[in-house]
This record gives sequence, structure tokens and C-alpha cells, in this order.
Amino acid sequence: MSGKGVVGRAVTKVRSFSFVSLRDLLVASGPTILLVLAALVVAYWWVDPAPPRSLRLATGQENSAYEQFGKQYAAILARDEIRVELQPSLGSLDNLGRLERGEADIAFVQSGSTEDGQAARLGLVSLGSLFTEPVWLFLREGAGVAKLTDLKGKRINLGPEGTGVPRLFRQVLDVNGIDPAALRIGDLENTPATMALLEGRIDGLVFSSAPEAPLIQMLLQTPGIRLFDFSQAEAYTRRLPFLTHVVLPRGIVDLGRNIPAQDYHLIAPTATLVAREELHPALVGLFVKAAHEIHGKTGWFQQQGQFPSPKYTEIPVAAEAARYYRDGPPFLQRYLSFWLANLLDRLGVVAVALAALLIPLSKIVPPLYVWRVRSRIYRWYGELRAVEQMLERAEGEKKEVVRKDLLRRLDEIEESVNHISIPLAFADALYGLRSHINIVRKRVMVGAQ
Repeated sequence: MSGKGVVGRAVTKVRSFSFVSLRDLLVASGPTILLVLAALVVAYWWVDPAPPRSLRLATGQENSAYEQFGKQYAAILARDEIRVELQPSLGSLDNLGRLERGEADIAFVQSGSTEDGQAARLGLVSLGSLFTEPVWLFLREGAGVAKLTDLKGKRINLGPEGTGVPRLFRQVLDVNGIDPAALRIGDLENTPATMALLEGRIDGLVFSSAPEAPLIQMLLQTPGIRLFDFSQAEAYTRRLPFLTHVVLPRGIVDLGRNIPAQDYHLIAPTATLVAREELHPALVGLFVKAAHEIHGKTGWFQQQGQFPSPKYTEIPVAAEAARYYRDGPPFLQRYLSFWLANLLDRLGVVAVALAALLIPLSKIVPPLYVWRVRSRIYRWYGELRAVEQMLERAEGEKKEVVRKDLLRRLDEIEESVNHISIPLAFADALYGLRSHINIVRKRVMVGAQ
């Protein structure tokens, strides 16, 4: 037999002798592995899944500020590979209906559009107020309207009932003691209503919109069309708390042409982002971040940083949005891409849960592993003790027969022990067992002591 073959078998034997502990390690750590897997399953259900890559945003009518801002939100979220499907609508009330029916995930809604507790019943939350959208009452120069009571009998367009304007302006008429039935109210949408005003087919129209809306910009500069001045604006804010008093400064539209030629006092609700409460928290933060980029600048009616804001809304603010307003963007999102930061956030929660589980379990597995390995040796000590007891009970002529049987039994025990595979770290226990077998064999051979 070649020396190389002997060495090869010896190496194989040593490898078997060294690595067989993997089986014991797996058995000893089995309960821990099962608990960890169970923890992962629980974490999968407990930790929010990855945010969806698309959602539906209900905006507003054609040429409205809602439509213009909706396009900006879609462009900003596209940077993070979120597709925003824009849904044109009639306005606030239509948007509330879409949210309630689950046809939209998020929408622009005007403050004052919901009753007390209605949003909570519908499962809706606010992501904050975005901008003021004054009540613009545009009139023909010859309409003869100096105060709101002069609107009686006039043809005034308030827009479709799906918008927030009809409900809002009826509240304004109510605090003035004017019955809406005294007006000839129209329900045209914004663009055809503007054409009707320019053509003289109606006496006036009411918008509630940010000044960025193209129709507002056009009407403010159209000869023969004038804006109504709510000189009692401060009183309106006391009677209708969801309204604020804003001033359109002289010359803000065109300084060179001095448009408008005077300051105008206006009453204004605020536009808010409203979402279904199950909207993924990560998307809530992403929309609030986009809102800061779009609405955080100075404007005709706002100061730098005034909007977006968790104020000026009667709808409860989502917890994630409130946290963003208080603390700013999550730490990881300040330095990493949205998707990577979100993944690390979710993995971090799982890691903390697993660490809390593994720390105590790590103190159980090593002793269990040691016990399992040593138990393969200790069980043979029971066999040796049984041999000694049989030797002590043997008497008379049967003693010699018993001694032969015990020697044969010791040979069988030694043969079995020689085939035990244990890690090298426990080899001293194995050699100790073999020496103890020889001690018992000597006792049997010389007889009971």
C-alpha cells in the first residue's frame, strides 16, 4: 500500500472527525433557527411592505391651479420612479367622493369642505395645507355691484356642485343674510364660465383658486372685468373660521401698468392634500417633501416657509406628515435615494427585532451544543457502571461465566466508542472514556475488589 494512500485516508478521517460537529450545531440551534424564521414572518406582516410605484391624484378642472400643481407633483415624484396618475375632476367635493369610493389615493381638497368628524368617518387624513385660494368674484364693469346684497337678481356662475365653490359661496351669502335663491346661479365649469362672462352672457363668476391659475391671471388683466373687494374680510374670518383674510397688493399683477390699481381685501380658504389613511407612510413623506419644494416659496399671499403647513385644516393630519413637519425628512433620505433609504429603514426594523431575539438565544445555544456532543460520551459511562454492578452481584461458580460475558460486553463497548465522531475540542473526553473502559476491564479480569 503506498504511503500516499495511507496519508489520504488519514486526512479524510481527520476531516470527518473535525467537521461532524456541524450536525450537532444544526440540531442544537434548530429551535433558534425556527424562532428566527417565525420572527421574520411576523416582521414581514408587521413592517410596512415596500411602497407602491404608482398612485392616483385627483386634481381639478381644466386650467385650474389644482391641475397645474398636479402636474408639478407628478414631475417631482417621477424623479423617485413613482408614477402619479392625474385624475381631472370638478373640484373639492368631487375629489372627496373619489377618495371615499377608493377611486383616488390622494387629492386636492379645499378647507371647509368637510363637516365635523366626516373625514375620520371616511378614513381620510390631511398631509397639510398648501396655499390659500382666495374667493375671486369677477364682475362686468356695468353689473352695478358695489356690495354683496347687490347680487340679487344677477346672473352669477358658481360652477358645478362637485366643486367646493357653490357650498362655500352659499355660506358667504348666508352670513350676509342673502337667500341664494335671490340670485340666478349658474353651474358652468371654469373655462366656459369665463367665456360667458367675457361675452356678457352672465354678470359675474366666482372662483376659489390660487392666483397661479391661468384664468385668474387673464381676468385680472382683462379690461371691462373688475374684482370684487371684500372690505369686511376680517369679519368673515370671525364668522367662518376656515377662512383667512388676505390682501392682493396694488401692482402685484403688473407693476408697470399698476394692475391692480388698488389693494383688494379677499377671503380665502386653504387648499390641502388629503389622502386615504392607508396611503403608504413613505409616500406621505414623499408628498410632503414635494409640497415644500412647490409651495414653500414666497407668493402673492404667503411668506417664505409659511406653506406647506399642518395648520389651517380641519382634517386630522397624518402621523407621518406631522413627523415630517416637526423633524424634517428621515435621516437616510437626506443622503440616499428614496428607494434605498426606504429599504434600509425597513431592514433596520427587522434587524432590531432579530437582535432582541438572538441575544438571549445566543446564551442558550452554546451550552446546548456542548451537552449534545458530550452526551454521546456520557451515555457509555452508564454502560460501564452497569458492568461493574453485574460484576459485584456475581457469586460462586457463575462468577467466571459472568466475567467472560462482561469482558465480551466491554469489547463491544470499546468497539462502539472507537467509532464515535466528535469535534477535536472534545477529544480529551473521548480518550478519558477509553482509559476508563480499560480500568473497568482490569477489574473484571482480576475479579471484584
